[in-house]
Amino acid sequence: MIYRFRVILDAKEDVFRDIEIDSENTLEEFHNAITQAFGFEGQEMASFYQSNDQWEQGEEIALFDLSEGMDSIRVMNETPIDDVTYREQPRMIYVYDFLSMWTFLVELADTAEADPNQTYPNLMFAHGEIPDEAPEKEFKAEGDDENEEEDFDEFDHENYDDLDFEENWN
Repeated sequence: MIYRFRVILDAKEDVFRDIEIDSENTLEEFHNAITQAFGFEGQEMASFYQSNDQWEQGEEIALFDLSEGMDSIRVMNETPIDDVTYREQPRMIYVYDFLSMWTFLVELADTAEADPNQTYPNLMFAHGEIPDEAPEKEFKAEGDDENEEEDFDEFDHENYDDLDFEENWN
């Protein structure tokens, strides 16, 4: 079975690639297809994260297991694509280069029978140019309030006497 994915750069501009890949390929092979499709060298760390309809980050599947004997995590080269993505669970988040945090929304768009005249993975369609730097992310914790900045501005940054710290708190 061939999976057809749309891989979208999480940015203001429309930048995406449509990629066909065999559902039995590993996530490492899909990682390689994504890095090639977007013009990355493929030398940086990366992870896939299972996701839901709200694009919330779920279980991590990493390029390498860096847990050093602690709770080991799933790794890409041992995880077939169809183990984590299927019609009922079509979404993943892909993060490439943890210093730059290139973040992609990956969605299973369609399935098809393999074409014997086609090699896979196959870049079906490319739209948009990837920017020189990863788009900045605005990370907000759950329950963040838009008024927090106003609250911060109202705080007297010069007078710490009213804070409830004990003198020898450490």
